[in-house]
Amino acid sequence: MAGQLEGKVAIVTGGGRGIGRAIAEVFAREGAHVAVLSRSQAPIVEAVAVIRAQGGEAIGMVCDVGDRDAVDAAVNEVVAKWGGVDVLVNNAHDTRDIHCAVMDTDDDLIERQFRSAFHGSLYCMQACFPYLKEVRGKIVNLGSAAGVKGMAGYVAYAASKEAVRALTRSAANEWGRYGITCNTICPVAATEMFNDVKENPLLAQIAAGRPLGRIGIAQEDIAPVALFLATDASQYITGHTLMVNGGGTMDAGR
Repeated sequence: MAGQLEGKVAIVTGGGRGIGRAIAEVFAREGAHVAVLSRSQAPIVEAVAVIRAQGGEAIGMVCDVGDRDAVDAAVNEVVAKWGGVDVLVNNAHDTRDIHCAVMDTDDDLIERQFRSAFHGSLYCMQACFPYLKEVRGKIVNLGSAAGVKGMAGYVAYAASKEAVRALTRSAANEWGRYGITCNTICPVAATEMFNDVKENPLLAQIAAGRPLGRIGIAQEDIAPVALFLATDASQYITGHTLMVNGGGTMDAGR
């Protein structure tokens, strides 16, 4: 039985770790040819090796999505190998030292946050657009409830994630004429940053405040939603935000 993405070409930025890697692995299991992009070589090698060991098709490329030339080169390499792009997942984000109060937020932090999240998503969307419009392609951007709710202590991170949601809506309006859908996922999941949920006070607090009473699992809870948005099952959904966080934020997609 063919997978839901059989023969499709997908690019997943930040695909070497965490949620991005989970999405890349699930896409590959569903038959996609997956290009894993990351700033670091080691996680790319590991992610591609796992996908191939499971019988999937993947390549990996070191790419700083905040560098337009690097993005163009990576997309050109994908197209040269597989002939086009059907699905783009913008997951990459520089999460170093993101906790910062409003009064302590400086230009460097703002630049890093917007360069990786907003600029990176924009550059990838622009580079992939000529190919996506040929196939009624799918774009899945990663936002955050930190932006939707205005989480204290994360102003630059939250603002950059809300900028991504605005980009999603604008692209959905502009590119709908080509059949391209563009949606945002705002996830909460335990990743390498939080290796043990039970021993992490912040995550334990977050879990306790969810109606579903737990933190998400990237492979089981987040990646399947990205898969849904990458298939024709979601062909009449665009410009929408899906809060994939166990009910922690409700009715926030407007």
